[in-house]
Amino acid sequence: MKLQLPLILPVLLLVEPVQATQLDKIEHIIVIYLENHSFDNLYGTFPGADGLAQASPQQFQQIDSTGNPYQTLPEVPKDKRFPSNLPNQPFEINQFVAPNEKTRDLVHRFYQHQAQINEGKMNRFAVVSDAGALTMGHYRSEELPLWSYAKRFTLADNFFQSAYGGSFLNHQWLICACTPRYENAPERLKVQLNEQGELIKDGAVTPDNFVVNTLQPIEQPSDAKEVDIEKHLPLQTAVTIGDRLSDQSISWAWFAGGWNDAVAGHPAENFQYHHQPFVYFKNYAQRTTARELHLKDEADFLKGIEEGHLPAVSFYKPIGDLNEHPGYSDLLSGEQHIADILKKIEQSSVWENSVVIVTYDEFGGFWDHVPPPKLDRWGAGNRVPALIISPFAKQGYVDHTMYESTSILKLIETRFNLLPLTERDAKAIPINF
Repeated sequence: MKLQLPLILPVLLLVEPVQATQLDKIEHIIVIYLENHSFDNLYGTFPGADGLAQASPQQFQQIDSTGNPYQTLPEVPKDKRFPSNLPNQPFEINQFVAPNEKTRDLVHRFYQHQAQINEGKMNRFAVVSDAGALTMGHYRSEELPLWSYAKRFTLADNFFQSAYGGSFLNHQWLICACTPRYENAPERLKVQLNEQGELIKDGAVTPDNFVVNTLQPIEQPSDAKEVDIEKHLPLQTAVTIGDRLSDQSISWAWFAGGWNDAVAGHPAENFQYHHQPFVYFKNYAQRTTARELHLKDEADFLKGIEEGHLPAVSFYKPIGDLNEHPGYSDLLSGEQHIADILKKIEQSSVWENSVVIVTYDEFGGFWDHVPPPKLDRWGAGNRVPALIISPFAKQGYVDHTMYESTSILKLIETRFNLLPLTERDAKAIPINF
């Protein structure tokens, strides 16, 4: 099947400064990065949010490969829990699969995502998927632990993933606002596009050597099952937010569930190597002081909360079993894990001067009705949930400001007077509260 790439008109981002008086009081910015759910998939029924009730039939009725609306949504392959004749519209997953049960994974790749968006029509998610109707599913999330935090604090309903596609690329954008390069990449790893920009052969690398789908890191920890050395990305040299912070002697760390075990050579089964973005960079290579100082285990994160000595900037990545990724994680376990951590933060001495941002790396193949803005060739992609939890956050508030993932970088840069990394985060709106 040929996939047509979208042509969405550019949108100008207007930078609105966060109130300086609020920023000055913040000593800890904590970013919790979860996996693979669109906004409508989790918060489409949230009161006051731009959700499912605002979706038009033109947005939610999915079309087939001939351009005609489906009579019923395609079946979810190899999963009899879902009916084979679901109407061509969003449906509630909880009717068939409880949130403590796993669903299958859904395709969420760079070019396929753009084809699903279909120039902002948002109507090709089902046809450009390997999961059939599941792409149109959403949860009754008011029964989930994080819903209460969204109700108590601030939920951003206009927050987009920075780049099209999947986790690898969006983790890179979270730390460098950039797409990695693979100079002289093997042709067999490259996508092929026709003159119309249609995908005729998929791959990890664009024709001009940018990496848009998952490759393994060249250094450890890396997936031992990937024995093809050419599918391991050479070390990157772009400037990261970690570099900017270190240059100004501002403390920071990337905390990951299962990190110590992975480094020791006995990783947990669901440790996700491509969710560790700093491992791809030369400055954090094995045996560097920077790696030892800044790449830490979840245990260090929890200890820092309990003892009140978190760094100025903390990124936390749960292990695969608890990151909410369809296929290998169930939704409820991940939600409860993060709710437990948030409770620890609220009860700790760091709470009074912290802001916690809980968000998702990307859409995970799930439909959303809001067309993403066309910022550049890389994105933005679908809306994803973002919760702003802090004593400084507005309580019971839905923030309609247009953010994307580099808005997190912009907040960090604004708070600590750092130079932007690229044009994208320079133009981003910093998260307000």
